[in-house]
Amino acid sequence: MSNSSTTSLKLDAETKARLQRLADSRRRSQHWLMIEAIEQYVDREERREELRRDALARWVEYQESGLHVTAAEADTWLAGLEAGETVPPPAAHH
Repeated sequence: MSNSSTTSLKLDAETKARLQRLADSRRRSQHWLMIEAIEQYVDREERREELRRDALARWVEYQESGLHVTAAEADTWLAGLEAGETVPPPAAHH
């Protein structure tokens, strides 16, 4: 038994025609393309929301503790990583 349910979408004629052309060129159904697009959108937006919540939590943590690293310290660390070095992140300080 499937856990899916039916949802209808109203598309304007131009979008529907574009979707059909793309489905034809990909040898997929319009339904498959819409499912794929919705899944990708939801995944992307969930990741964005997670990043937003994490950034807000980090901001609150910074406001409470004052601990930080400077841009120069972060740049040096990132340059080391980019060069393939195994370098620990800089220590946070006041």
